[in-house]
Amino acid sequence: MRSALRRRWPRIALLAVAIALPLLACGWLWLRQSPFVAVQRVQISGVGGVDAQAVDAALTRAAHGMSTLEVNVGALRAAVAPLRVVSEVRAIPSFPHGLRIEVVEQLPVAVLTAGGERTAVAADGAVLGPALASGSLASIGASVLPRTGAHVGGASLLGELTVLGAAPAPLARHIERVFTGAKGLTVAMRDGLLVYFGDDTLPHAKWLSLARVLADSSSAGASYVDVRLPSHPAAGFPAGVTPPAQSTTASAGSGAQVGSQESTVGALAAGLSGPSTATSSTGTEPASTATEPSAETGSGTTAPAGSAPGPEPAPAEAAAAPAEAPPGG
Repeated sequence: MRSALRRRWPRIALLAVAIALPLLACGWLWLRQSPFVAVQRVQISGVGGVDAQAVDAALTRAAHGMSTLEVNVGALRAAVAPLRVVSEVRAIPSFPHGLRIEVVEQLPVAVLTAGGERTAVAADGAVLGPALASGSLASIGASVLPRTGAHVGGASLLGELTVLGAAPAPLARHIERVFTGAKGLTVAMRDGLLVYFGDDTLPHAKWLSLARVLADSSSAGASYVDVRLPSHPAAGFPAGVTPPAQSTTASAGSGAQVGSQESTVGALAAGLSGPSTATSSTGTEPASTATEPSAETGSGTTAPAGSAPGPEPAPAEAAAAPAEAPPGG
């Protein structure tokens, strides 16, 4: 009898498993769609652009139809697909009723203009459409406008977008337009100041270098700032304009002035991101200030603005280059 039972035991176990597996599968299918694991709390992070409320609403509606055991990331992405500012969506469920959604945005950094038409573009070249073409954005000229959803091409245009994407918020809102001129990539500020970047290399270091120059009182009245060598920026002045006295030669109250300048630089630098470089981590060379040569005499004067020394020699051209007017159009 015991021998027969031992022979039948594998068959009984196999039968039990065959019955239990479908029951467990049905139970799992029921559980992951049941109210016991339904999404009830949605936490969304990473949203802060002009369409923030629309993004929040779309993701919340889509999430409330899911469970924490079956999160459909594709459905979340589809919900915000019409909103071009969303680049990526990630979802992290929290059993039993929580869902955290992380959003990666591609905010517009410039308005691309061509033939009287305008469209917003992101720093990576993604075309976001005319609805996001705000007047507060910098302007970039183009021959033709790509369709919404496409990506712009051309090394020059992508370089200009890279520089705009690296701009700290306190300075970005003061940018009027970006163009390529005799000094290479040039940023024109709304107050008329020209900033010579040269190219799109080391954009974060160059913006930080500009912030330090602007925070120094000796740069007041400058018509251009050359940051092509971020460790050796140069501020230039129109002919007939004398650079202000160096901040390092100020006597009474100079300590408070330096503290104020460093606070300004710190606020501007807070908007910077990206990998640190030797230039940005060790500080920038003081901005040399130059008076632009007169058209009749070709003469000019130079005066250094105080800060810590840098490792590279500054080229003579960067200190005495005349300001360049942006091309028309």
